[in-house]
Amino acid sequence: MAKRKKIGLALGGGAARGLSHIGVLKSLEANGIEIDMIAGTSAGAIAGAAYANQVKPEALKEMALSMGLRDWASLADIRMPHGGFIAGNRIKSLLKVMIGDVDFKNLSKPFACVSCDLYSGEEVVINSGSVLEAVRASISIPVIFAVVEKNKRFLVDGGLINLVPVNVCRAMGADIVIAVNVIPLSGNRKIKEPIDNEAPLKKPSVFDVIMNVIDIANIRTLLESLEDADVVINPDTKGYRPADFHLAKDLINLGELAGELAIPEIQIALKSD
Repeated sequence: MAKRKKIGLALGGGAARGLSHIGVLKSLEANGIEIDMIAGTSAGAIAGAAYANQVKPEALKEMALSMGLRDWASLADIRMPHGGFIAGNRIKSLLKVMIGDVDFKNLSKPFACVSCDLYSGEEVVINSGSVLEAVRASISIPVIFAVVEKNKRFLVDGGLINLVPVNVCRAMGADIVIAVNVIPLSGNRKIKEPIDNEAPLKKPSVFDVIMNVIDIANIRTLLESLEDADVVINPDTKGYRPADFHLAKDLINLGELAGELAIPEIQIALKSD
């Protein structure tokens, strides 16, 4: 009897668009696709860490849908600039609810998340110690969030260096890597027009500007990293802004649809030599 192939799941960054990961996880679980290891960057690190700690996708969905626009806005604990405008303590408290306060060694599945060394520009893969601290480092969007100091390094958002960590899954021993990319690619990034054609488009926030600059600057490396994946799931997030956390229901549904559409391809990959 052939040995079952180990499946790695690489979940990419994308701020609010990362809510699509919840829908993808729902589809994979509903179709009996057993994930053996997970690597995540930024928003993907949040979803990946929670799933690795046995938090069900449905529970993540309920948490996301329970939060309104004011709830998301209240997470911004603004402070005087010192490595970032937002201290991140409130977000860390939310992460504790979503993920739990656990050590990597106590997770139910192997998990790693990606951050970036602010000074050297090196990819930093974190797979030991506090999961909460590691995820907080992985989501530290430059200028927006305060940098995280860990092991004598200052760490920022992993999306700067590796948006979808396919390579990390490979290094963890995955035979098959399913990559989930929530970033709209070049030429397919236009924001939705307002229903009233005469109404002005909403001007981008500082958060929107920084996130889109990171996305655009990393498109080439993103495409290169996805080439090594066996299956790539691309939820149709075009038209959604990085700050559209209040559109969680739509984004989760997009992820669920994309996951369902990818099932036949995953099954073929599992049967291939």
